[in-house]
Amino acid sequence: MGERYRHTVARTMTEQGTLTRVGLKTPKAAAIAGILFSFILILVFWLLRISVPDDPQEPGSWLNSKSGTVALALNLVPFAGIAFLWFIGVLRDRLGEREDKFFATVFFGSGLLFLAMLFAAAAVAGALIISFEAAPAQLINSATFHFARATAYSLMNIYTIKMAGVFMITTSTIAICTGFAPRWLAMLGYTLSLLLLFGSYYLSWSFIVFPLWVLVMSIHIFFDDPHTRLGVRWLSGVIRRNATDVTK
Repeated sequence: MGERYRHTVARTMTEQGTLTRVGLKTPKAAAIAGILFSFILILVFWLLRISVPDDPQEPGSWLNSKSGTVALALNLVPFAGIAFLWFIGVLRDRLGEREDKFFATVFFGSGLLFLAMLFAAAAVAGALIISFEAAPAQLINSATFHFARATAYSLMNIYTIKMAGVFMITTSTIAICTGFAPRWLAMLGYTLSLLLLFGSYYLSWSFIVFPLWVLVMSIHIFFDDPHTRLGVRWLSGVIRRNATDVTK
């Protein structure tokens, strides 16, 4: 009787440890990271939208009155990047062994390239603000300003936005193959990614669809937690086995 009791206790502790590890890998971590990324990036885009004209050939008059707002937006970009990296990492953990190596490589690579292009564009814009503070009269409407402005514009509207579209395509494909997200959400990702890949040149606001799509995906992950259901089933199994051992 004593040996059987010790065996039951040891088995229960092992299964509780497994349940704890599952809880530490909860998809809600990815959901929270995705929601934070979406809100921060939407705020960044809004601050830039109300401060900087769309025309990449404008002379830079916004530096006189809106440089503080732009600096605030640029300082929020690293926090959006951190949240996005966390979102990618926990999402890959959610996939586990179901992750296909080909799509996983494109998924991870496009996410990192998106962040690299985003950070590069923010760094160029930040350099403009610092240069303006050092020599405001010389920078306005200068060749240096136009070069830096065109560089930041190209990084964001050509490279960053295309990598966001590729990330949406691969994530939607993985969602269909593994079932970690509903098919309608994957179809929405395909549609919006085509908008980013081919329509961003004509629609200056199109980049906003990427954080909005991540937000919808994150909300779904938050309320659809298969690990929680698995943990409940394991806990129920432990209770049933313990009850059986006690009655023997």
